[in-house]
Amino acid sequence: MRRENLKTHLRNLTLAAMFLAVGLILPFFIGQIPQIGKMLLPMHIPVFLCGLICGWQYGGVVGAVLPLLRSVWFGMPAFYPDALAMSVELLTYGLVAGLLYARSRWQCVFALYRSLLAAMLAGRVVWGLAEILLLRLGGSAFTWKAFLAGALLNAIPGICLQLLLIPAVMVALNRTGLVRFRREPKKPTETT
Repeated sequence: MRRENLKTHLRNLTLAAMFLAVGLILPFFIGQIPQIGKMLLPMHIPVFLCGLICGWQYGGVVGAVLPLLRSVWFGMPAFYPDALAMSVELLTYGLVAGLLYARSRWQCVFALYRSLLAAMLAGRVVWGLAEILLLRLGGSAFTWKAFLAGALLNAIPGICLQLLLIPAVMVALNRTGLVRFRREPKKPTETT
């Protein structure tokens, strides 16, 4: 049993490193589309997939580290306040999506959408709170207009892409057998 846990941990660690690498590189490709490149939220996709496939712990760590590494290595996003706020936002995405999906009675497309939508909502709220705190520390204000623009209006293309692409990837992985949807067996009914 212990060997199986080590094997699973090493698999998840390797996949998490791959998702981190994809998150570092993907913005370079999508960023080439000037009008909507930033609105496609390219770092979010590998974080969601990491949380769903590897688990909430791995998704949370990859989400927390990814924007900070991109900021330090490539200068984008700006470290303060963007990368710091994105760090807690993406941590929330990976953590909430992975936790809700793992605790779902059935791991299927419905559970996947439920987990994604809840994680998106939680992440955007956490991002807003982080922006308020960080900007207040810097002597600036974060308005409702800025929150709505950053969390919703400018993010609509990225949200649509995530809601189409992530389930499609998970269904493809299920069909290939690499990641399986799971149905919890029915519990036997007691007869009295």
